[in-house]
Amino acid sequence: MANTPQSKKRARQNERRYAVNKARRSRIRTYIRKVEEAIESGDKDAAATALRAAQPELMRGVTKGVYHKNTASRKMSRLTARVKALG
Repeated sequence: MANTPQSKKRARQNERRYAVNKARRSRIRTYIRKVEEAIESGDKDAAATALRAAQPELMRGVTKGVYHKNTASRKMSRLTARVKALG
């Protein structure tokens, strides 16, 4: 358990950051799921719209430190390729 005032403060900060990051990660996953559902339904327009909405969310996750840059890029690349293949 945290003993020093500094370590107690860090524990409180970690709890807050954990909650914020968890919410942010959940939000990003929701956007990705919407893209995947549109792809599954075969609706290219809906998939492209959902993809455009998901892109800034994913990149915001990178700037906030929730995802690594390459992870987000890989996810975007794979989703884009799947949407493009719907033709």
